[in-house]
Amino acid sequence: MASKEEVAAFIAAEFPQTKCMVLEVGNGGATVSHQIGHGELRPGGTVSGPVLMSIADVALYVAILGEIGIVPMAVTTSLTINFLRKPAADRSIVGVCKLIKVGKSLVVGEVYLYSEGSSDAVAHVVGTYSVPPRQE
Repeated sequence: MASKEEVAAFIAAEFPQTKCMVLEVGNGGATVSHQIGHGELRPGGTVSGPVLMSIADVALYVAILGEIGIVPMAVTTSLTINFLRKPAADRSIVGVCKLIKVGKSLVVGEVYLYSEGSSDAVAHVVGTYSVPPRQE
């Protein structure tokens, strides 16, 4: 297992291109937040789908690192997203992840995405990660 501080430090050092901030890690889950700016919007004034998918992917990765420890080469093998409603263009997106199954080689989790301050999900994501064999 890795603490919120350990995961946040790893993300900051090894994944500096993400704008996601680690808010919570533990108990088989994680919460991240991503501030939305003009560059994340698509025509029509809504947050673009690729940005939402990225936030969900980071939330899942953070939850996995919190659960199994810092394993840099854990990688996404599938990500399915259902867009539920238009996200607010002027609020951060919050991703709340809960791991469903943690196996030796695969981890499955789900992420709900919200516009900050709203209890109505803007998207629901289910993802699977492949975890490399542990070195003894």
